[in-house]
Amino acid sequence: MKNTLRLAVAALALASAALAADTKPNIIYVLADDLGYTDVACFGSKYYETPNIDRLAKQGMRFTNYHNCQNCTPTRAAIMSGQYGARTGVYTVGGIDRFAWNSRPLRPVDNVTNLPLDRILLPATLKTAGYATAMFGKWHIGQQGDYLPGKRGFDEAIVSMGAHFDFETNPKTDYPKGQYLADFLTDKAVDFIRRKKDGPFFLYLPHFGVHSPHHAKPELIAKFKPKPGVGGHDNPTYAAMIASVDESVGRIMALLDELKIADNTVLIFSSDNGGVGGYIREGIKKGNGGDITDNAPLRSGKGSLYEGGTRVPFIVRWPGRIAPGTANNTPLVHVDMYPTFAALAGAKLPGQQVFDGESFAPLMLGAKAQLKRDAFYQHFPGYLGAGVDQWRTTPVTTITAGDWKLMEFLEDGKIELYNLREDIGEKNNLAATSPEKRQELYAKLVAWRTAIKAPMPTKNEPTAAADSGEKKKKGGKKKAAKQEN
Repeated sequence: MKNTLRLAVAALALASAALAADTKPNIIYVLADDLGYTDVACFGSKYYETPNIDRLAKQGMRFTNYHNCQNCTPTRAAIMSGQYGARTGVYTVGGIDRFAWNSRPLRPVDNVTNLPLDRILLPATLKTAGYATAMFGKWHIGQQGDYLPGKRGFDEAIVSMGAHFDFETNPKTDYPKGQYLADFLTDKAVDFIRRKKDGPFFLYLPHFGVHSPHHAKPELIAKFKPKPGVGGHDNPTYAAMIASVDESVGRIMALLDELKIADNTVLIFSSDNGGVGGYIREGIKKGNGGDITDNAPLRSGKGSLYEGGTRVPFIVRWPGRIAPGTANNTPLVHVDMYPTFAALAGAKLPGQQVFDGESFAPLMLGAKAQLKRDAFYQHFPGYLGAGVDQWRTTPVTTITAGDWKLMEFLEDGKIELYNLREDIGEKNNLAATSPEKRQELYAKLVAWRTAIKAPMPTKNEPTAAADSGEKKKKGGKKKAAKQEN
């Protein structure tokens, strides 16, 4: 016991010393879009090929219990602000009338589409510690004016999303005709790293891949066409899109080696939400696109608050500081990213801003310490459709505490309780058979929701339904069929 304690103390001291080092590490955060938990080989796929991401995992640490939101915009808002959606008002993509909620019992909480300007975002905080900052790719938390990344702490920024070929950029940027977006974004990232190699720098590379439309480079599609599918992974175009994201990671790793700055660079790879799959098992109609992939053994997929919608691959490498080939199953969530990056950079968090997360930098560095918090939360007071009268989720609040997860569905107060260590697929609802655990977690959830003043959906009265207007009546079915976000 004494030896174990001494080792733990030594590891924590090492972590603290590393964070206090005079040389600030460069930080590179590569974020895929809609990449599912098992969509890379080192997290389970037997069909998709991700040699560079797998090598990153062998050289670093996999966090196997990391969560984002159910779709892209709220995830990005949480990462950049360090705050839950209940504080920012950013819960989903677009306005509430994207889906025909007027057929449901509740009126959703109005969604904020631009991350409020009074929040100090992550890059602005890193700049106070001397970091050069850049982002290239999908922003999605404010597409105009002062909401753009170049106005919110990034020294350099090019925004692009919506197409993989013949794409538009903001600001307008020339590129070779026929170039693939993932390659263009990586070109910009490589150029920034070369120019800022003396550091410290923060590079945020949020790819649009592997989001729909599912388009890929023809030569990569041809590579996967003869390959037999395995376990719901069988689409050669989607496999080719993943391969392009993997190529991007490989180019960055090679460049860090070439410039001899790999040892002083924290390189992170993750995804913004779960993959577009698992809907057929949930009894949800295929809708527009159906299951492009499969998140099994996780339940459901993007747009759902089950694990398949929120649990994503997360890999971090820092040679000489993070033990290679290791894994950590501590429950983590998006709001942890801001304080973690600030800790790595030696940056002070803005005192005037509330932060909902906690730095897990000591866990990266091998300390046996536990996080101070005992739970994290997700609050989604809205609807995400998957076809006419089909829903990826209805309003729900969740709490994850250790091995346990409780979900309260707000339309009817239904409670679901799962032991994720024993039942990662969320097949066995223990709410009736574990009343003490149910009561304990539900009390914590209600207390958190009260403390954070989380807005709640209201009863769908006829007057509220009328607020959605004639546009809803005419276009509701078309909107409900969309499944892209």
